[in-house]
Amino acid sequence: MPVRLASPDEAETLWDIRNRAIRHGCHNTYDAGVVMAWTPDQMPPGYRKAIEENPFFVAHTHGQDTPAATGFLDLKNGSVEAIFTLPEFEGKGLATQILEAIKAEAKARGFRALTLASTPNAFEFYKKNGFSLVKESLHRSEMAKADLRCMDMRCEL
Repeated sequence: MPVRLASPDEAETLWDIRNRAIRHGCHNTYDAGVVMAWTPDQMPPGYRKAIEENPFFVAHTHGQDTPAATGFLDLKNGSVEAIFTLPEFEGKGLATQILEAIKAEAKARGFRALTLASTPNAFEFYKKNGFSLVKESLHRSEMAKADLRCMDMRCEL
């Protein structure tokens, strides 16, 4: 199950992975209306730009031609972003593989630490993978038009 860099022409597929993962994983964390507003079917133009401008990784499962998990290193902010796995492939180590690829990329680029804002449901995953809680906060999502409860985390590389 190798991890590889995504290409911008995969943007719609990766947006779908994001939406399906959020709708599945966050349905007990945030209000249903907020989750639906946060996951519009129409992909915003900035998403393709993130794929073009950052090391944006995808992982496949055995026998699958399309990606089952995504995530990227935000080069501007030194942060882990958008690690999402299709619900039917959760627990198979794909998110961990993506996170390890992001950490390796960050080290190769000279980063000494990474940050991220975790949803409450993903907090334990990041904690298990070397991230520590810095503080709990509210992050404004213009897409969801809501303040989302998040855990700001950090990992020394």
